Amino acid sequence: MKLTVKLEYACRALVQLAKRFERGDVSSIEDLANAESIPPKYLAQILGELRNGGLVESRRGKQGGYLLARDPKSVTLYDVIVLVEGEVFAEIGRSSGESGNAVAAAWNELQAQLAKQARSVSLAELAVSETQEMYYI
Repeated sequence: MKLTVKLEYACRALVQLAKRFERGDVSSIEDLANAESIPPKYLAQILGELRNGGLVESRRGKQGGYLLARDPKSVTLYDVIVLVEGEVFAEIGRSSGESGNAVAAAWNELQAQLAKQARSVSLAELAVSETQEMYYI
């Protein structure tokens, strides 16, 4: 499974929003784009999808911007992947040919394990586990 740029950017933006969730901070596209080195126009499209999918809220006005719609502990990587990429964890039903059943069963098991792992990682964990660079003098 290849991580698309769109999915990577969505995850990074959501982790930034998760860091600001407890304070109730609203983040502008520019702030998020600068913090995560994401092109602002592309980020605006991604945030629109995340808003339509119910993961983020937007506020209008001078003090407007984006914030998480739910507690970061309740948003998993699985939620983000399915929203951004669609149902990538769907079972494979094609099982023709002599080896079809064995290959389909192996892929389905692999997808089930990936989905299980993605469900076990929350935005809150990603926001906390981010490593800080250490500078030595």
